[in-house]
Amino acid sequence: MVSADLLRARLDRARAAAAEAGVGALVVAPGSDLRYLVGGTVVSHERFTSLVLPVAGPPVLVVPKLEAPGYAPYDLPGLGVEFATWVDGEDPYALVRAAVGEPGAVALGDMLPALHVLGLRAALPGVEQVLAGPVLRGLRMVKDAAEVEQLRAAGAAIDRVHARMGEWLRAGRTEAEVAADIAAAIVAEGHATAKFVIVGSGPNGASPHHDVSDRVIETGDVVVVDIGGPLGSGYCSDCTRTYAVGQPRDADVAEAYAALQRAQAASVAAVRPGVSAESVDAVGRQVLADAGLAEFFIHRTGHGIGLDGHEHPYIVAGDTTELVPGMAFSVEPGVYFPGRWGARIEDIVVVTDDGVEPLNTRPHELVVLG
Repeated sequence: MVSADLLRARLDRARAAAAEAGVGALVVAPGSDLRYLVGGTVVSHERFTSLVLPVAGPPVLVVPKLEAPGYAPYDLPGLGVEFATWVDGEDPYALVRAAVGEPGAVALGDMLPALHVLGLRAALPGVEQVLAGPVLRGLRMVKDAAEVEQLRAAGAAIDRVHARMGEWLRAGRTEAEVAADIAAAIVAEGHATAKFVIVGSGPNGASPHHDVSDRVIETGDVVVVDIGGPLGSGYCSDCTRTYAVGQPRDADVAEAYAALQRAQAASVAAVRPGVSAESVDAVGRQVLADAGLAEFFIHRTGHGIGLDGHEHPYIVAGDTTELVPGMAFSVEPGVYFPGRWGARIEDIVVVTDDGVEPLNTRPHELVVLG
């Protein structure tokens, strides 16, 4: 559980960020932003639920009366959050209007359904609607000590799963069979659920987001295994390692994989306070270009991680965000040879006061199984 003092501080910072952005209130729907601010979230289905956080005035949770008990474990009254409940047939948007008054603009949660966006537009005519993501982004990008500790725990848990890969990954089994065993192990090793399991064998490994299939793994296959999920706290893991089932059949695997390993190590080493997110991408990309592999690296180097598996900052050309201590993100270059094989190496890292702390510590070499 996140401490009440920390949650109150987050609410205060969010209110200050809204004021700085020139909006009169934040409207935060159920999801990771709400969990970040008040310590929990409850699925609202189609009914309108949002935390309304005015720049001036108390925060108000507008929630259907039948779902209000779901928030009892989070002691919102202790955070100074008031409840405004409604029942089917009533207008929930009028409760938002009552909470915000007449602001010049409101910032709406990025994932708020259009159904509710339009309802709020009708309830607040003439009030500008902007996205809340840019307002909250600066808060959520920089993890506090408690968040970093959760990410460390998630990294250690997913490392334990990769350490067991030899139990499941072998010739004669399908990708789907291997993935089912991995998913069970992700939960057994401490996650609340397995959010994703990618097992890309042979030519399927050349598709970065392949998922799984009924393809039977063969001796000589290179296999990309990208796995992760949330802990009970909501903080996520995400780690990729590449394996070979016996000696790889393709003659170019050793040379290309060695270049990929150098690229990933160089990008991790480039992480430190004061550099830009895009500069970390450029470092590893140049290593692969020097090896003649630039055209086979077809995605960004990384993405932020926390309560969401993908969040800001993004480690890619065009993201000029300056790295500061507490930022957490993946470093995951890959090379993909259509119709033949692919490989990726991914660690989650945290920016420290003087450099970087990798949260995944499994070996980066191509692991040969069987």
